[in-house]
Amino acid sequence: MTDLSTTYMGLKLKSPIIVASSSLTGSIDKVRKCAEAGAGAVVLKSLFEEQIAAETAEMSKQAEEYQGYSEAYDYLQGYGMELGPRQYLELISGAKKAVDIPIIASLNCAAGGHWAEYAVKLERAGADGIELNISLMPTHSGQEGQEIIDSYLRIFHEVKAQVSIPVAVKVGPYFTSFANFVDRLTHDRNEAPAYSVGWLGKDKDLGEITWDGADGLVLFNRFYKLDIDIDNKKLIHGHPYSSSEELSYTLRWISLLAGKAGCNLVANTGIHDGHDAIKALLAGATAVQVCSTLFLNGLESIRAMEKQIVEWMEKNGYTSLSDFRGLLSQIRSEHPEDYERWQYVKLFVGME
Repeated sequence: MTDLSTTYMGLKLKSPIIVASSSLTGSIDKVRKCAEAGAGAVVLKSLFEEQIAAETAEMSKQAEEYQGYSEAYDYLQGYGMELGPRQYLELISGAKKAVDIPIIASLNCAAGGHWAEYAVKLERAGADGIELNISLMPTHSGQEGQEIIDSYLRIFHEVKAQVSIPVAVKVGPYFTSFANFVDRLTHDRNEAPAYSVGWLGKDKDLGEITWDGADGLVLFNRFYKLDIDIDNKKLIHGHPYSSSEELSYTLRWISLLAGKAGCNLVANTGIHDGHDAIKALLAGATAVQVCSTLFLNGLESIRAMEKQIVEWMEKNGYTSLSDFRGLLSQIRSEHPEDYERWQYVKLFVGME
């Protein structure tokens, strides 16, 4: 009997296919349809920190400021405040009653602050976990790289300190030293960062703090695509959907980080069929998130993906995902140099 179950952030999933945060998970009825289609879990449509902080019609005026952020510009223009904080809590509690798969809340954020305390409400509403979609655009020339890293860590730890449910972080690929960032983000520390004073808990100081790492890491966030209309000379939306060709970068980093990061890894962007999912699992992913393929091919593509995975497993004599997960990760390779510069050299020098 082929078993597709997996454990992500301590949550039991009957399938490694997770429906990513999008309008496909923005209502109780839509969540129910995802579960009926075979999804192992769903990440609810994102709630933005700006919604929590403001809850006013002023948000539409601020949408222009977020054109570079991953989901914000499209979302703020598209639905504004229709799914505000109060409605979001109702979505969580209603979804939990409607389905028997994990419900992961999604917070899209770009700065820290008191809004992080809202994470407690997400937990009380019944969320099984939280996914932080941190979207920072380093557009200011006076801002150094370390400031960006510290901002990511600060935002994560402000939320992590508030809740007992697992917290994952969804990030983009644009980091100067990504492996170092992941190490700092995902591993527990006995020492907290200097900026942690005041928000890591009551009656605690730096000498007794344990800096908890992320429970999950989602690679990678697909940022808002911008294009230019040369006839009307204005900015327009770029192509909204990913393709399987975009999976390559995700595979590289999952294979490099598998067994080294202090948390589960989830592949996102470029997962369009079962073969893409198999590649991610071989690289070391615990699960995969899908979105574009569901918009393009319908929710029935979840079952199709699972069928492809099962057929491949049976063909190769595997009965569970753990039989082959990470088989092609760098840490398990006899030739780890193939994952780094040596492949590049061989390609351009023409070596076999």
